[in-house]
Amino acid sequence: MVPEFTQQLLNDAPLYQGTLILFISLLLSKIAPLPRAVQPLVAFNYLAKEMANKVNHSNRSHSQQVIAGALSAILLVVPFWAIITFLLQLAAFPWFFEFLVLYICLNDENFNIVAEEVNRALNHKDKTRARKMLTPWLTRDTQELSDVGLSKATIEKLVTTPVYGTVASVLFFILGGAPLVLAARMLKQLELCWLPINPKFRYFSRPVYVLNTLVFALPTWLWNLSLAIQGGPKSLARLFKPVSLNGRIYHELQTCSIAASVLNIELGGPMKFNGVRVNTAKLSHGPLPEKGSIREAIKLARVSHAIWVGFVIVIPMIWAGLRYLQVS
Repeated sequence: MVPEFTQQLLNDAPLYQGTLILFISLLLSKIAPLPRAVQPLVAFNYLAKEMANKVNHSNRSHSQQVIAGALSAILLVVPFWAIITFLLQLAAFPWFFEFLVLYICLNDENFNIVAEEVNRALNHKDKTRARKMLTPWLTRDTQELSDVGLSKATIEKLVTTPVYGTVASVLFFILGGAPLVLAARMLKQLELCWLPINPKFRYFSRPVYVLNTLVFALPTWLWNLSLAIQGGPKSLARLFKPVSLNGRIYHELQTCSIAASVLNIELGGPMKFNGVRVNTAKLSHGPLPEKGSIREAIKLARVSHAIWVGFVIVIPMIWAGLRYLQVS
């Protein structure tokens, strides 16, 4: 029985190798992230901004802006994705490059470190430092944010990042390997750069936004579920109450609404982009964020992250157990 079970384990080696790649990537993205200045996706973000500056013109018709956005996304994503995927196929040790792709795609997961620093700065009444730390992570204006605004922005970023980080990486790696993870992450980076809430990108970002709404529908719902189960029935009910923005469903607002419900605070509200005020829904589930709200949000995100890491570990263990029962 033992040799037969060993043979079954060897046959399933790709499953266990993939699990190990995922686990190490998730672990290192938290304890040893790349400095933001040298992250490849930050450079990709810079290219996306430069592309938008050249081809996104508000004086053009809405349809022209939509077409320009679609063509820009294709031009930015397809060549880089194709080259990296081709190199993955040629690599002598593809597992190493798969790990590298996952590690790079997960680097926004270290925002919890930034959130802790923002929380520390706010506790010391140092709003200038808190704004400075948040600015590289957000496309909205941060220079006029109050203590409450800084807390809201930090919490919202903290609870939405794992959707395209941990959850999307786990699901898409299972479904299509590192190339699918990379493609989804690049599309999400474009959405973060060309934020659809920003009036400047209202039409230009629409193709990417619509595509991402479909691509990240399942990761968003599963992450929202892992948040909602920590808040009980009231928060679970929020899973079935979409939050609209100008008549459209915006998936990040739904995640923020559930987080606000679990934390019993208010999130959302007006934002500014290049000095232009944009009204978004106020997600009122309690008082405004207070001194300890960021700390509570960090705990909430950590528990949900632990659920997903546990999922990565438990599934292959269950599979090995079933294999053992099969041969016993």
